[in-house]
Amino acid sequence: MIRLSQLTLIRGVKPLIEAADLTLNPGEKVGLIGANGSGKSSLFALLRNELHADAGDVDFPAAWRIAHVAQETPALDRSALDYAIDGDTTLRRLEAELAVAEAAHDGLRIGELHGALQDADAYTVRARAEQLLTGLGFTNNQMRQPLASFSGGWRMRLNLAQALMCPSDLLLLDEPTNHLDLDAIIWLEDWLKRYPGTLIVISHDRDFLDGVVNVIVHIDGKKLKRYGGNYSSFEKQRAIYLALGQSAFEKQSRERAHLQSFIDRFKSKASKAKQAQSRMKMLAKMEDLAPIHAAAAFSFEFGEPDRAPNPLLVLEGVAAGYGDKVILSGIDLNLQAGQRIGLLGVNGAGKSTLIKTLVGDIPPLSGKLVAGKGLVIGYFAQQQLEMLRHDQSPLWHLAKLSPRTREQELRNFLGGFNFNAEMATAAIAPLSGGEKARLALALIVWQRPNLLLLDEPTNHLDLETREALTVALAQFEGTLILVSHDRHLLRATSDEFMIVADGGLRPFDGDLDDYRDWLFKRIGNKVTSDKVTEKPDSSPCPSVTRRPSKEQKRLEAEARQRLAAQKKPVETRIQRLEEQMARHNARQAMIDAHLADPEIYADTRKDELKQLTFEQASLAKNLEQLESEWMEQHAALEALSV
Repeated sequence: MIRLSQLTLIRGVKPLIEAADLTLNPGEKVGLIGANGSGKSSLFALLRNELHADAGDVDFPAAWRIAHVAQETPALDRSALDYAIDGDTTLRRLEAELAVAEAAHDGLRIGELHGALQDADAYTVRARAEQLLTGLGFTNNQMRQPLASFSGGWRMRLNLAQALMCPSDLLLLDEPTNHLDLDAIIWLEDWLKRYPGTLIVISHDRDFLDGVVNVIVHIDGKKLKRYGGNYSSFEKQRAIYLALGQSAFEKQSRERAHLQSFIDRFKSKASKAKQAQSRMKMLAKMEDLAPIHAAAAFSFEFGEPDRAPNPLLVLEGVAAGYGDKVILSGIDLNLQAGQRIGLLGVNGAGKSTLIKTLVGDIPPLSGKLVAGKGLVIGYFAQQQLEMLRHDQSPLWHLAKLSPRTREQELRNFLGGFNFNAEMATAAIAPLSGGEKARLALALIVWQRPNLLLLDEPTNHLDLETREALTVALAQFEGTLILVSHDRHLLRATSDEFMIVADGGLRPFDGDLDDYRDWLFKRIGNKVTSDKVTEKPDSSPCPSVTRRPSKEQKRLEAEARQRLAAQKKPVETRIQRLEEQMARHNARQAMIDAHLADPEIYADTRKDELKQLTFEQASLAKNLEQLESEWMEQHAALEALSV
């Protein structure tokens, strides 16, 4: 168990956490969230004993083995596979001791060490490391290459591999998905679900958090607030609190009312029917985004494109690549106005190559590419931040795009992206990665594109800015092609998926769950083929399936009905528990606010103070019982699903 009691953390002169209490149980999978600079990484450093508390206590078993991802990777000649295995420090220590015992011809010690190595699974370690590296996107060839040959992003994957190889009781992961693509994230999510120890993860990927964690700890107002459930459950509970404590949904209600008004006025008018239908889609997509968007401190929107040719782009028999190297061939694509495409494919398949060909950064090696008259492309590249002039200001970047626009108009626009007067005119070098990404988005929005080509736009963005981008893209009236490892963003903004695989581009007949199944099948085939024939999987899409018989359909339907009947009372109980926890959390927040008021401690209000403190203690006890039952019910639900 991890117990923080009246914990205070101060960095420099800034208090990050003040008099906070928190209890985490063994085996829990915890998502640690909070605004940038709120103290998440400092809390990790405290658990690793790299920082000391300024006040209060931190208590967890001294014998616990802690694993975390190193931030530096030495440029060694050691192979990637051996470097990953180095993460199992116990194994490496036993191997070193065995070498000493063998040199000394100490037969008794050699026998003991061989037994210890067997207990440490030394004889399966290479197979386990190969499987782990395959899941993180390494080929069989890359595993044998030296560390010095890998770029920074791939070295961070190797550091992650080391942390996962280390037998641990507590695993600390700080933004583990930052250097991963969608296929590696899906694999990591599956691995962490099976991790037996206590996990604490910092992440801005809500789908990843939903898939992995069963507890959320939110750093807010210098306190640590525990919520039972995954990120979506936290979102609902916090939205209820916000709605009770303040009119948090008013902002989005106005947006929805505006859209509904347009629909009501123009849905029967022929000339406006298409625009009304587009806004109906926007309204439908906003429903899922309501809670967090209502609380978000930042929002923006894409202006309506001046015009849009139809089709926007036509590709006929295009081959894409670099020089003499063909990455993709036989590409046929007729890109229509209003299409919203999520682009899928494993790492290295050619997604970025396709985007660069569409935007014109690299010319087609063969075939025909025709752009519609009036096409305006908004392009966000993976290396977009490197293209900014770090010695210049946000105002300079925007003025370069629009030199004839009045400076005040440019300043007003930048203010809408949270670049105030001082930030607008200062060099961007000291800005965070998230702030620079926000500037890159602002430059795209200013150009009012009718085609957006976005290649991993959420890198460096925090949860609030990701949600603002999701809402803005859901309301964007132009055409969108999106490459992203953020599944929430893909689901909320894409109407169809296409896959880049086996040197080509084709429609993907399925959703992101189907893609996950296809991916695990491909990884399984790859592990087998690397060991045997090096022959790749030749079936890129789950598009051909054997049709079941009527009897089989009937039996499957009956089985689903029985399972649904078994699940229903458990799901109902979980829902009621979540509602109760939300009400308790809201009431607890209100009591905390009362107790923070100095006037409550006046002599004339002793009875009120006594009642509030008693209720506070009672609520804390009830919440602990509710969360415990919530976990038990979820375990029962998972058991039924197996």
